[in-house]
Amino acid sequence: MTIVTFGGAFESAVDEAFLGPFSKENDVTVVREQYDGGLAKLRGMVEAGNTTWDLIDLESNDAITGCDEGLLQKLDTKLLGDTSDFIEGAVLPCAVASMVWSTIYAYDTSRLTTAPTTIGDFFDTAKFPGKRGVRKSPKAALEWALIADGVPVAEVYDLLGTPEGVDRAFAKLSTIKNDIVWWEAGSQAPQLLADGAVTMTMAYNGRIRTAQLDDKRPFEVVWDGQVYDYEWWGIPTGAKNEAVAAKFIEYASSPDNIWKLSNYIPYAPPRSSATDKVAKDVIPHLPTAPENFKNALQVNSEFWADNLDSINNRFLNWLGQ
Repeated sequence: MTIVTFGGAFESAVDEAFLGPFSKENDVTVVREQYDGGLAKLRGMVEAGNTTWDLIDLESNDAITGCDEGLLQKLDTKLLGDTSDFIEGAVLPCAVASMVWSTIYAYDTSRLTTAPTTIGDFFDTAKFPGKRGVRKSPKAALEWALIADGVPVAEVYDLLGTPEGVDRAFAKLSTIKNDIVWWEAGSQAPQLLADGAVTMTMAYNGRIRTAQLDDKRPFEVVWDGQVYDYEWWGIPTGAKNEAVAAKFIEYASSPDNIWKLSNYIPYAPPRSSATDKVAKDVIPHLPTAPENFKNALQVNSEFWADNLDSINNRFLNWLGQ
């Protein structure tokens, strides 16, 4: 079975929680590949009739678009058992949520004497001088720009759905444009912080926690304005080992197993019955922990599925200006 993920700490956690035990129990050889998201490579495979991936780790808008375009197979919900146990929205026609993750920002406590606490602080280079690490994508960056500009989280997507809102978001992002260090792979964010290349960085919450635990980095997460989302398992159209991939989805999605991922990386399980099984010292580091969830924004996946191409074109033009 060939599985493609975002690599790094997440892939290592998937190995420990799911792939290792599954491959041993079922005598399956697992081939791993990494990517940085998007559907371009999958689209090329399917259109060429040569799909070499059997299982793919997807962001929400890619799961939706991939299904709409016929790049992903329809999901047999019988694999999932009682689907009412899943958090609302965690089962799609072609994919099932593997976990809840979050885009947050982090800083190095050894380098800052005053602690930032809000999304506004991320954009305040007068009070907090230095570079900012940001994923090279309009997703999350534009939402943060509006929140930092005073827009309540409940109104972000309504505003971002208007030309005026997009203009306002880019205008705010432009205020720190010259201070941004762009990253693409999730592993780059904690490395930028560790190297002192940035004062603060946008990052995936699990990557920062891994750096805290494994590398003993003095990093602190700021949860204000966290942009949280589901991650998904899907089976590409034309997968050569689709039966094995389906069996893996059944295994990794079961109530007996789905919670195990959280013990290796602090992403939250998408089944309601699973959270109580997670180690107690891990729960405060989950995106869904009450203290972390006070001003959280859920990614509007339908918005990005509909608008990513047009907004990304503007983003690329903006980068080149």
